[in-house]
Amino acid sequence: MSESNNIQQNYDVLIIGSGAAGLSLALKLADYTRIAILSKFTVSEGSTAYAQGGISAVLDAQDSLESHIADTLDAGAGLCDPEIVKLTVTHGKESIEWLKSQGVAFTEEQSSSGETQFHLNREGGHSHRRIVHTADATGKAVSESLVSRAKQHPNITIFEHHNVIDLITTPKCGKAPDRVIGAYVLDVKAGKVKSIAARIFALATGGASKVYLYSTNPQIATGDGIALAWRAGCRIGNMEFMQFHPTCLYHPLGRSFLISEAVRGEGGKLILPDGTRFMARFDKREELAPRDIVARAIDHEIKKRGIDCVYLDISHKPNSFILEHFPNIYETCLKLGIDITKQPIPVVPAAHYTCGGIVTDQNARTDISNLYAVGEVAFTGLHGANRMASNSLLECLVFAEQASRDILKNLASTPAVVAIPEWDESKVGDSDEEVVVSHNWNELRNFMWDYVGIVRTDKRLSRAMRRIELLKSEITEYYSHFRVTSDLLELRNLVIVAELIIRCAQQRKESRGLHYTLDYPEADNSKPAVNTLLTPDNLLPRN
Repeated sequence: MSESNNIQQNYDVLIIGSGAAGLSLALKLADYTRIAILSKFTVSEGSTAYAQGGISAVLDAQDSLESHIADTLDAGAGLCDPEIVKLTVTHGKESIEWLKSQGVAFTEEQSSSGETQFHLNREGGHSHRRIVHTADATGKAVSESLVSRAKQHPNITIFEHHNVIDLITTPKCGKAPDRVIGAYVLDVKAGKVKSIAARIFALATGGASKVYLYSTNPQIATGDGIALAWRAGCRIGNMEFMQFHPTCLYHPLGRSFLISEAVRGEGGKLILPDGTRFMARFDKREELAPRDIVARAIDHEIKKRGIDCVYLDISHKPNSFILEHFPNIYETCLKLGIDITKQPIPVVPAAHYTCGGIVTDQNARTDISNLYAVGEVAFTGLHGANRMASNSLLECLVFAEQASRDILKNLASTPAVVAIPEWDESKVGDSDEEVVVSHNWNELRNFMWDYVGIVRTDKRLSRAMRRIELLKSEITEYYSHFRVTSDLLELRNLVIVAELIIRCAQQRKESRGLHYTLDYPEADNSKPAVNTLLTPDNLLPRN
């Protein structure tokens, strides 16, 4: 059901975010209760729609759950939760079947016996072909199908262009125990703030890659859910593990366009400008090594040689093969003057995925009883120190199912909606210097890229933290005096996420997975690896 002019303010479940995680959760709940979905932009504008590769699941007779588990644990560099990995992998096949039932048309092929089956790709870190996909635009296919289903369901109301300012918790209203009872939401098009109440809340806002200058993610990936949960009182974990995708298109008109992992999985070779391959010097798996290794290798070559980029070459494959497997990449590159059937693709690493996030259990529950977190926004223990390719959409689906079961089991005993205070902007005015927001945004993303990127040092982290302190004070002052805008809310959230990343990175005195520091270049294997957990009251002021 689309948004109407007569907007109800009370719902059973309020889901913040409209990607694969949020939409899946909504559809799994909607037959039993009333749902509201808040989308910061249009309902289809999220990271899910940009995912090219696919979804990992054990479907091949030559593959096994044990192999998928082992590959995930290996990529996670000692920090995956084995029980969470087992839970997620075990539900892979049923997750794919559920998506198919929702109308997702996956790429299929004929088996040797003439039966129709899923075509499976192989990607970095996987020992078998287990990536279910829709050509090279899987995320788009998933997003379109789930959006269509959600819009048709009478129990789902979608609010587009609605940006959450803060969660309203009982302590803020002088009540106990600690629960979320509502949210202050900016209706961006109307320029007004609403108070929306619900019984259950779910954060499905995706990651925080836009804290960096270069990212494969859309503009909305500003860590909103992580910041909302932090201010509400939830623990945050493992934020030092920010994944940089090795191959983002290097072109002034296509800076956020991802060149799928599947290109390397299908034989694409990484080369220097002179055509020399280099991955064998970094890992015996070469182009199929996990993303952290490939990203650092590319970063090393670029810095060592003073070059702008390296190249990914798939042109040795037949034209028909390339056009069949990578039609979206082919068309996008061709529009920019690059014919991938004849030329290598210029690529650089770019921020891609947030492996840490809001601490949750196996049912997607956070530290607050009626607040759930699903998808990239959550720290479940699945990814450890490095996410293996195509495990992300699988996580969205599995934990949407886990959360839906837990919500329905406990909904009858969940307290009813209560009255919440209206938003007060009587003491603020319209901004007369919005350049402050854009300037601070650019400054933040630049120094995070320079100091807290693929390779770190203690000195770089300290420099970044000093700049964070200055930005925080400026943003807090600005937020206190002027009416909120979407840009201001994103900046306010980004500076919190940036500090969380730096704090976690400073605490980890080793190199592990996606966190690589020149001061501690080896993993500390003298003791069991531990997660980095931050508690709000111990670190940051909750504005």
